[in-house]
Amino acid sequence: MMRSTNKLLSRIILLTIVSLATNLNAIAAPEPAETFTVTLVPSENGFYSIDPKIPADGKVPAGTVLNVTARPSSGYSLDAIYHTVKGGMWGTMSQESFSLSSKINVSKDMSIGATFVEKSLVENIKETLDVVYAKPGIKPLKYDVFSPKGAKKLPCIVIIHGGGWSTNNEDIMRGLARELVKGNRYVVFSIDYRWINKLDGEASPTYMHKLIEDVFGAIAHIQENAARYGGDPTRIAVTGDSAGGHLSESAAVLSPLIGDGGFGERTGVYQFHPTYMPKGKSVEQVRNEITAAVKAVAPSYGPSDARDFKMFIEQTNEEYWDAVSPVKHVPNANERTIPHFIVRGTEDPIIRHEVVQRYVDVVKTAGQTVNYVQVEGAGHAFFDWKPDAQTRATFTKYGVRYAAEMQSFFNNVFYKTNP
Repeated sequence: MMRSTNKLLSRIILLTIVSLATNLNAIAAPEPAETFTVTLVPSENGFYSIDPKIPADGKVPAGTVLNVTARPSSGYSLDAIYHTVKGGMWGTMSQESFSLSSKINVSKDMSIGATFVEKSLVENIKETLDVVYAKPGIKPLKYDVFSPKGAKKLPCIVIIHGGGWSTNNEDIMRGLARELVKGNRYVVFSIDYRWINKLDGEASPTYMHKLIEDVFGAIAHIQENAARYGGDPTRIAVTGDSAGGHLSESAAVLSPLIGDGGFGERTGVYQFHPTYMPKGKSVEQVRNEITAAVKAVAPSYGPSDARDFKMFIEQTNEEYWDAVSPVKHVPNANERTIPHFIVRGTEDPIIRHEVVQRYVDVVKTAGQTVNYVQVEGAGHAFFDWKPDAQTRATFTKYGVRYAAEMQSFFNNVFYKTNP
């Protein structure tokens, strides 16, 4: 009996020791570190280095800070150091830095690269980046300035980016900005604005009219500061693509509705209050200055009637839709002339020809000059500039040519001389 009891006790002790050892090993063994895959994109016309080096399998511990340094080849300048992750409206999102060195925190699977452009494209441009014009919510609203060196009293071109009113920022228009500065005849401002509804992370929605108010606020700020960049605040053209096409049309034809009466707060009253107001100026002064200064518009492949993009708008009443629809407010030419230059790709799957043609018909009926060009073979967003090779190739194929045509249109407005 004693021997049996001792065996049982020994077995219990052994099992206890094994269990304790197992638990101790579990406590001592650290959890495997989370890693993400970093893919390096080959570069052209320059190179970049990363410290610490990326392992052969691309697996990098989460939270690692990568120091990226770019070096352009002879005859080239840095366009951007970038990293791209999955997400956003178009499937991927890129963050870009315009310095020769940048720090990137590894928090997702990502691709890293650097792009370079010919030095001759940018060597005569003075770039002023991230000028903040207002902060009505979470994100600061800003614009970039592309000014010919030595510029004085040149007409200003304001570019408004697209992205479904819900993605992108002013960086995506830098390719178009550089093309429009060619010839040293314009100072170009590429502006950002709030995203629609709660996509900026706001607690309350940012409605469509607020985006238009951001555009008017940016223009008011640009007028106040144009001279420091060599621009003339009394001569302005606006352009934009896709959602920016709508917003550029809004800037051109809705400015007479700038006021302080509120937007839809009273029956029949829809007035835009600019997000930025210059000190010492009344809303009436700002309205008159913007209306007088905007002398031409070049909206690219954008919608003009809220009924064509009502899925982005929470309001369902038609009065609101009309108030944010440029097609409902085109002025008669004998009251105010606003020449239009409009482009759309024949293969655009997002903005149909009929959508643009309806606006063109209204503009013509109002007696305004309009040049509507359909770009054979082009799809949507060919004025965009992103770091991926396909977007840049599309811009080279279509954007460069039609930016030159747009500039020629602006030249006829601002530099045409009477015989």
